[in-house]
Amino acid sequence: MAETYPIRTITEDEFGDLSRVPALAFGQTWPAEGLEHERKVIEFDRTIAALDGTQMVGSGSAHSVRLTVPGGSAPAAGITLISVLPTYRRRGILTSLMAWLLADAVRRGEALAILFATEASIYGRFGFGMASMHQRLKFSRGEGKLAAGAEAQETQTPRLREAEPLAARADLASVFDAVLPRQPGALARDAKWWDHILGDPPAMRPAGYSPLRCVIAEDDAGPRGYALYRTQLTWGEDLLAAGTLRIRELTATDPAATAALWADLLSRDLTSEVIAQMRPIDDPVLAMLADPRRSRPAPADGLWLRLVDLRAAMCQRRYCAATDLVLEVSDQFLGTNAGRWRLRTGGPDSSEPAACDRTGDPADLRLSVQALGAGFLGAPRVAQLAAAGHMAELTPGSLARLGAAMSWDRAPFSPMIF
Repeated sequence: MAETYPIRTITEDEFGDLSRVPALAFGQTWPAEGLEHERKVIEFDRTIAALDGTQMVGSGSAHSVRLTVPGGSAPAAGITLISVLPTYRRRGILTSLMAWLLADAVRRGEALAILFATEASIYGRFGFGMASMHQRLKFSRGEGKLAAGAEAQETQTPRLREAEPLAARADLASVFDAVLPRQPGALARDAKWWDHILGDPPAMRPAGYSPLRCVIAEDDAGPRGYALYRTQLTWGEDLLAAGTLRIRELTATDPAATAALWADLLSRDLTSEVIAQMRPIDDPVLAMLADPRRSRPAPADGLWLRLVDLRAAMCQRRYCAATDLVLEVSDQFLGTNAGRWRLRTGGPDSSEPAACDRTGDPADLRLSVQALGAGFLGAPRVAQLAAAGHMAELTPGSLARLGAAMSWDRAPFSPMIF
């Protein structure tokens, strides 16, 4: 008889016990200070354990988040803390954890689920598609010369001000909130999340690095951009400074503020290397650099997305072109999404929302729910997914029509791992 491992939500005072599961699964120590830092954003009615008797052998959680989608925003389940003890692998526990969390999203009316994957090969079988990418940029000293466009030079150059991150939270939030509606993949932040992002427990800092620092670009009207960063100063045997500056987040409302922040951080004294670990694939700095090769971009997968309620999800975003197509969708994990759906959309200026309804009409395209999730935020392009075998065109021209409708002007990007 197959073993079963009951799943239940935990209480707040059980969080310490639950944290031992990911600590063992990921081979990392979670210090007490870090545990308390995470406790501030955990939703305990969405945090679960798989049990073998009284022993916790699996963990999972979800955040109630608001995700920017093309042309709007939507509630989503931000899945996190997924782990299984090494000695309990291959027993179906991960599948049970994911089934519980996705069913909970359905109960809460969340049509989308998102996550960041510790291993990119895991979540496709649960219906998640890679919906965004980010990249690491790395500059050596003197390699960050900018050549900003003429339009930026016609805008007033902002002044820069160093600030203590937590004290500057209101200024940072005003910039972030101005950019948020235009950035698919970004998550809205309330006071709880800002405190979590800007809180800086010493035990959680990278070894040898400074506390979190902040520089703000502003003018008399208020803040126009900010950067969060850390520094590490070391000296070579030749007694030359070999400092490193790591950019955690850089957000700006206009090209002049973007250029001012990058120019400052790329020219700091005593710094031999600047690393920006998570930057959008279409980062404007790549078009500002006099020599973009010097940025040494290294791409990686970012946000993974799953349509929990296909009909509702497809109606929660806007589209770049009008179309009327029948999609035949396969979904091995949530059968309620499988079948034929007629998608009718207007263009970006249409006052009518999209419609997505079941139909018995012949399909124009055949695709997996993973592919639909991957393309949901506007990238990768439908043509790329089809070329990789994730979609099949049944009616000539339907791929191009779906691709035109689902594309968006800004590549999806999430600046915050949860």
